[in-house]
Amino acid sequence: MRKCLTASLVAIFIVLGLATCDIHAQSTATPASSPMGIKIQLDPGGKTPKEYSQSLKIFLLLTALTLAPSAIIMMTSFTRILIVLGFLRQALGTQSEPPGQVLAAMALFLTIFIMMPVWDRINKEAIQPYTAEQISDAQAWERGAVPLKQFMLKQTGQKELQLFVSLAKKSPEKPEDITLDVLIPAFMISELKIAFQMGFLIYLPFLVIDLVIGATLMALGMMMLPPMMISLPVKLLFFVLADGWTLVVKGLVSSFAT
Repeated sequence: MRKCLTASLVAIFIVLGLATCDIHAQSTATPASSPMGIKIQLDPGGKTPKEYSQSLKIFLLLTALTLAPSAIIMMTSFTRILIVLGFLRQALGTQSEPPGQVLAAMALFLTIFIMMPVWDRINKEAIQPYTAEQISDAQAWERGAVPLKQFMLKQTGQKELQLFVSLAKKSPEKPEDITLDVLIPAFMISELKIAFQMGFLIYLPFLVIDLVIGATLMALGMMMLPPMMISLPVKLLFFVLADGWTLVVKGLVSSFAT
């Protein structure tokens, strides 16, 4: 529903910008000063290149807003955090607790906490000078991309980066010269790799508890008793006693401090 509404708004702005629909209130049965009657007039002429560029900017801005969720997911720490929290829930065996909405909200606010220094730099170096009309659009884009590229480069593995550089058939002289179209997919693959590694390390101690509980029940001859009924409270007990949420969040935030 939200996508359909956004597409409708984009279409409306295109029509308003390119067709230049001028609506004039004019009476057909009374004098021109009367508010009765509406006349719609399409005036395709008299459009300057500057006005066309403003319409194009509005269109590009609306397009960027539709891509904003993808940028938040794949160009920040959100992916790694959400995957690790999903592995944690599966390792605990609590099915739908915490709910997916809670995990997504937790991942979002942790992402805001981790990415805040990057966004502060973008605001100071690009957005504020641009709003003060000190730099142009292109300069604001170049300055704003630098902090984000530095963040992604720190989190991107060398193998993944070399893979996409070779696939793009480019040979940058230094890492800062790598373009976003090459860096973003490399960063995405690296985030998935690190998230699965962290998920395995989180899953391992809970797997050991499941094996111990299952072997104990088998040795006692309680084959009709589901091991999950015993292992779930045991895993929750160990997780709470070890202050598991604090350890997991600390490990996630520390993994981006390189």
